[in-house]
Amino acid sequence: MADEKSRLTELDKIRNIGIIAHIDAGKTTTTERILYYTGKTYKIGDIDEGNTQMDWMEQERERGITIVSAATTAFWKDYRINIIDTPGHVDFTAEVERSLRVLDGGITVLDAEEGVQSQSETVWRQADKYKVPRLCFVNKMDKLGADFLATVKSIEDRLGANPAIMVLPIGREQDFKGIFDLLTMKAIVWTGEELGAKFTVTDDIPEGMDVQIKEYRNKLIEKISETDDVLLEKYLSGTEPTVEELKIALRKAVIAYKLVPIFAGSSLRNKGVQPLLDAVVDYLPSPVDLAEVKGIHPKTNQEEVRKLVPQEHLAGLAFKIQNDPHVGKLTYFRVYSGKIEAGSYIYNSTKNIRERVGRLLLMHANQREEIKEGYAGEIVAVVGLKDTTTGDTLCDEAKPIVLEKISFPDPVISLAIEPKTKSDQEKLGYSLKRLMDEDPTFHVKTNHETGQTIISGVGELQLEIMVDRMKREFNVLANVGAPQVAYKETISRNAEAEGKYIRQSGGRGQYGHCFLRVEPKPRGEGFEFVDAIKGGAIPAEFISSVEKGVKETMENGILLGYPMVDMTVTLYDGSFHEVDSSDIAFKIAASQALQAATKKADITLLEPIMKVEVTTPSEFMGDVIGDLSAKRAQILGTEERHKATIILAMVPLAELSGYATTLRSMSQGRANYYMEPSHYEEVPRNIIAAMLAKSTFTGRISAQQ
Repeated sequence: MADEKSRLTELDKIRNIGIIAHIDAGKTTTTERILYYTGKTYKIGDIDEGNTQMDWMEQERERGITIVSAATTAFWKDYRINIIDTPGHVDFTAEVERSLRVLDGGITVLDAEEGVQSQSETVWRQADKYKVPRLCFVNKMDKLGADFLATVKSIEDRLGANPAIMVLPIGREQDFKGIFDLLTMKAIVWTGEELGAKFTVTDDIPEGMDVQIKEYRNKLIEKISETDDVLLEKYLSGTEPTVEELKIALRKAVIAYKLVPIFAGSSLRNKGVQPLLDAVVDYLPSPVDLAEVKGIHPKTNQEEVRKLVPQEHLAGLAFKIQNDPHVGKLTYFRVYSGKIEAGSYIYNSTKNIRERVGRLLLMHANQREEIKEGYAGEIVAVVGLKDTTTGDTLCDEAKPIVLEKISFPDPVISLAIEPKTKSDQEKLGYSLKRLMDEDPTFHVKTNHETGQTIISGVGELQLEIMVDRMKREFNVLANVGAPQVAYKETISRNAEAEGKYIRQSGGRGQYGHCFLRVEPKPRGEGFEFVDAIKGGAIPAEFISSVEKGVKETMENGILLGYPMVDMTVTLYDGSFHEVDSSDIAFKIAASQALQAATKKADITLLEPIMKVEVTTPSEFMGDVIGDLSAKRAQILGTEERHKATIILAMVPLAELSGYATTLRSMSQGRANYYMEPSHYEEVPRNIIAAMLAKSTFTGRISAQQ
């Protein structure tokens, strides 16, 4: 059992932080060092050796990447730090999104040679969306080509942040020894091989750095003073504020998103992590600084506010589901206000159901510690919740509140999967349901025409790992088809049509009759059904049947079998028969009317467009751009960074199959690329025509023309 007293740390001594960054910037390594220095682990884990604490899944250790966000708790100087290590790979963007939603502060780790990369921009925007104050840690200062000031410049230019340079590196590349703290004017140097746990702090100014230190210290004091009127007055009158005053002002500025403190180090070489921990304590917010959380009352839709203290009514957010082989389904839960008790009942206000809390656990990656109560400000794992999913609010039934949900990107790639044997067939459905619970960007549907199960996600790596997890965790062996692009169908103009279904046979007949109008909506706005029936032309009970018929037809597609999106369907007239009308007759009539209307409305196809960033040695730039242009790419621009050229482009996903191999062979294996979903765009007409010619979809359009 965890010691309750040590856990009931005063709220202002709790920090809920996440470590976010581009893939390979060193997030997990930095987390490992934090755990080592806070005494949580006795041996530093190494990604290359596959023995890190936070990457505990087999797939993570094999590939050396983080797939699921892991939560842990550590103590530093009497402060309790709850850390979530998030994945950097874009395929697992849901993990970052949901972690940021429940964090109070963040550390953005950047590679000192690469500067700000695409995924750094993406996670930065995600953190902006949830208003998460953050620090930056310029990692890998010992790497060839490391450039601290160029990285700070890229933070300013590409992230639009206002950086406050807190330290200057002493030496760089293989000569990187430590950092100079500009606030306290102290040099911190790591020596010896004690895994960085020992370091010396002196007042000596490193040789040749006095001019630079003076310049950057003045800039720092000026920047901090500008955020506080009292300090500014003091500064302008020629008196230098004290270190304590500067720290208090900087903390306020960080919490108000006015400044981003910048630190430097090398996690792998165990340098610079302790000052970063001090900064987490000094500048990132505690639950007290955020004061309250807002939501709405599920019944009245009025705004509800909860103070972030244990004495309040319970309110919190389930932000992650994990299937644990030992205890079953774990629900990660951020307690915003009040407290949660093991064995009690709580109310899921999102789904309007009561759930029983079985056990409560404090998580350290995949190890667990049982507790009796979870308090405001904590992140706990709950065992025993049956119907709660990611983004649900759990609260006190007497005082319900619904907190802001978490938004996730749509899938852009899918593949067909079929079980190898009859026994796998039964396990397949179960394992897919469990994996869908865990990852909200992973979707499963059955294609009724072919009987195939289709799984979809935001990237090939994500789907590959899901199939691998089915094999290892659920013992399901399956055959997998080639990845398919998730196209969508839509219409280009307004149209109307009638659908009539009449069957007369001996006994009771069937009668359904409706008129539908279809109108296009802007990209990404989804589907809307409008009931415009006047004077009871169709009874209310059959209107929902018309809507069902429309939805089913849209899901199964009309042109090439892809789901239809971005349109309004209005039911504006129809008729019924007292005896023969039925649900099924109206569903069929609605399907016929929708097919007829979309034929007239110039049906077209949408495809996912990816934002692609290729980093290549400059001599291959011409070849890479030529190849991208042949893939229907729109080149957005290029920029030079050290000896490499970075090419930014928007490319249809359909053209990118096997691109890794193409790029490697074109650049003698020296170029690499990164891509993430951007938006949907119309497919050119000539390509639609070619797809129709090849299609085996017994589509209603071709069949009816």
